[in-house]
Amino acid sequence: NDAFVMRKWGLDQGLEEEKEDGSNPFNPGNFKKVKLIPDGACLFTRGMGMSCLWEKERGFGERSWRYSMVVADGKIEKLFVEGGGVVQESGPDPFEVSDGETMLKYLQSKK
Repeated sequence: NDAFVMRKWGLDQGLEEEKEDGSNPFNPGNFKKVKLIPDGACLFTRGMGMSCLWEKERGFGERSWRYSMVVADGKIEKLFVEGGGVVQESGPDPFEVSDGETMLKYLQSKK
């Protein structure tokens, strides 16, 4: 999502906004305890190999395929990818393994 969507999401989650950050006062994603990182131009998405198009089905341009991951010490520890991989022009919008519950179960299993 772009920086404006990420800011709204952060506010909706109750995150406390950092309004005094002098490093980048025009960045609407600054929060006191969490840094939300937007990807409006899909640069990270492309780097992850998760870029897809949903133009025909939904009228979207380039988007990120749904996935969630655990990154530890800069390395991907676990990756949950919907449908087992990126699907171009997907009819369905799968949401079975990239959800919060799946991630929580994984993290709890590591204890």
